[in-house]
Amino acid sequence: MSIIEKSIDVDVPVRTAYNQWTQFESFPRFLEGVERIDQPQRSLAHWVTRVGAVTHEFDVEIVEQRLDERLTWRTLTEPRHEGTVVFESLGPERTRVSLRLDLEASGVIAKTENALHVAQRRVHRGMECFKEFIEGHGRETGGWRGEIRSGRVRPDPAEESPRVPTWPTG
Repeated sequence: MSIIEKSIDVDVPVRTAYNQWTQFESFPRFLEGVERIDQPQRSLAHWVTRVGAVTHEFDVEIVEQRLDERLTWRTLTEPRHEGTVVFESLGPERTRVSLRLDLEASGVIAKTENALHVAQRRVHRGMECFKEFIEGHGRETGGWRGEIRSGRVRPDPAEESPRVPTWPTG
């Protein structure tokens, strides 16, 4: 496995940074090479990326998502990788976003060290672009406030159907 790590401090509250990160469809706006991300289910996402003339499509399972704290995923198809992003409040208007990617050393990455450096540069630049994006907007473009633990989705309470009050009979 090859490991890529990058942390960046952003000038927004932890809730704002976390909420934006849960908006996978917005990733092409700040991540170079990401053409499209579709999310057919809360715990699944389909990525379409492009490096030069080569297009890759792969599926990602979100295995853990804790509100304002962390998001962990793994690919279900090639290219294989796992990742975690952690959100740490540094105060009311500042957050440290730390990303760790574990890339399986297969295919192109295994063949050339240069491919790993390209991936590392893209990740580092992507984090810088995330910072520019979220600070430039000053707020998130959306957010999902549910949780995923051990692959089980716990929905955002705002998305649940309203409860009908029960009145005591007497």
